[in-house]
Amino acid sequence: MTAMENERERPCKRALVTDATMESSEQSAGSGRETLEESTFPPAASPASPTVPASRQPDRTEAAAGRTMDADAGGPVLGLSHRHILMVVGALMLGMFLAALDQTIVATALPTIVGDLHGGTHIAWVITAYLIASTVSTPLWGSLGDQYGRKAFFQAAVVIFLAGSILSGLSQSMLELILFRAVQGLGAGGLMVGTQAIVGDIVSPRERGRYVGLFGAVFGVASIVGPVLGGVFVDNLSWRWIFYINVPIGAIALLVIAAQVPGHLRRTPHVIDWAGAVVLAVSVTGLVLLTSLGGTTYAWGSAPIVAFGVIGVVFTAVFVLVERRAVEPILPLHLFANRTFSVTSAVGFIVGFAMFGAITYLPIFLQDVGGATPTMSGVQLLPLMAGLLVVSITSGQLISRTGRYKAWPIAGTAVMTFGLFLLSLVGPHTSYLAESLFMVILGMGIGGVMQVLVILVQNAVPHSELGVATSGATFFRSIGGSFGTAVFGAVFSNVFVGRLVHDLPVKFNPKQVNVASVTPGILRHLPPAIHAGFALAFSQSLRTVFVASVPITALAFIAAWFIPHVALRRWDEAHAKPGHAPAGAAA
Repeated sequence: MTAMENERERPCKRALVTDATMESSEQSAGSGRETLEESTFPPAASPASPTVPASRQPDRTEAAAGRTMDADAGGPVLGLSHRHILMVVGALMLGMFLAALDQTIVATALPTIVGDLHGGTHIAWVITAYLIASTVSTPLWGSLGDQYGRKAFFQAAVVIFLAGSILSGLSQSMLELILFRAVQGLGAGGLMVGTQAIVGDIVSPRERGRYVGLFGAVFGVASIVGPVLGGVFVDNLSWRWIFYINVPIGAIALLVIAAQVPGHLRRTPHVIDWAGAVVLAVSVTGLVLLTSLGGTTYAWGSAPIVAFGVIGVVFTAVFVLVERRAVEPILPLHLFANRTFSVTSAVGFIVGFAMFGAITYLPIFLQDVGGATPTMSGVQLLPLMAGLLVVSITSGQLISRTGRYKAWPIAGTAVMTFGLFLLSLVGPHTSYLAESLFMVILGMGIGGVMQVLVILVQNAVPHSELGVATSGATFFRSIGGSFGTAVFGAVFSNVFVGRLVHDLPVKFNPKQVNVASVTPGILRHLPPAIHAGFALAFSQSLRTVFVASVPITALAFIAAWFIPHVALRRWDEAHAKPGHAPAGAAA
């Protein structure tokens, strides 16, 4: 190719990665025409991104270190070696593990915590405070990372999380524990977004699957290992160690991040959307309190629950108005015009709704019906984790190798639906071998869909909006999980009480039973006939939960068909030709 032809070709390549091309890709996908099978062009910097002066272009020393000025300007970081990427991903996986672990590790220790700190009437707030803080802060962390650089804010999130962990372990009252759990949640929001967004900075969408699949595996492992570790610490050390264990893990992550993650805090002036953050916080708080406390702490028709619902709806409407006027919104409304973002957010919400809502009861089933200890119930969930691990990692590798991804969310939601249906057949006399097979199938479905959605969202937006798009996808999945847990909790409680009236061999007053108070320890001391009645009622109630989750995941399966195919971009090939070496490539 001649020099003149090269010059004519370059502007064409640059044009293919502008924001306008993003929109046209979405439109062409919507009209039934697939985009190019693969793209080899790096994403263009946003017009709002600061321009790097020629005097600050990286020299060969910077290039050898694998850093480019694109990172400082809010663009991708090119030229990192495979070993360097693995070091960064390893540190980020530790951050993801911390955030995901603390969503589940506390549940096992709650009875012991209440016995030590008292304040049992506020027990739900130990989990709710963490959930609210992490969900509310997610969009703000994503926006700040886009504006000022992700490394500094990810480090800040780790420090905040560790501070909350130490203070939670030192708590001397239930009020202190609730407040410090909220501090933990603030840091966790930054960890969940930062891990996925930083990978988006250092690896092109085409190659991202092989690494993002690992994060899905880590999330699944932490969700299942959490109850096991919680039981081990409570039984052998102290409940305070469920918080202290975060310190050494977080310290290692901080050291590796400081040494290996490229980038630094950018000084470019931006307008932080504080109004949007506050309004969204009030809205999400109302919705999370509605779903977390409704039917448990308060009756569904009670004044507090109605008030939470009104607050959530009204402030959601206010949030839309605020974001329309914001200079740099934390959740840009134009993202919802992007078909990939809107459809994957809907799929993520539905999957979170069904997955978190239904899986919550699997450990309880293994304990209350199967008679397993809290620790052993976690061990018995290993088949679920195995299915998730294998498919999550395999799907990422295949997506990176082939560039094709649309089949994975479709197949994942289909397998997930089938797995939940199979679990609806489980009863007191079902063998553990059959239960394990059903859990493997469910885990395979989850592994095929969860992290693929993140790749699709990141690929469908310009790099300048990588953080807000990633945080938006995480936000909707978290909200879906909160809603699912609440709705299925209400279904389970109502069915359980009704089944007890039918299955117990003695007369029974439903008002005398609080579902949350029925523990494996209590069941073990009941007469065999009454114990069998409780086990049957529990399994029938859980069956109803799984049956109810099947049509919900079927909705995700239908929605997955509407995900457009937008070619996964590469960053390196267009610049790997002679005369086109990337600014940060190793010399």
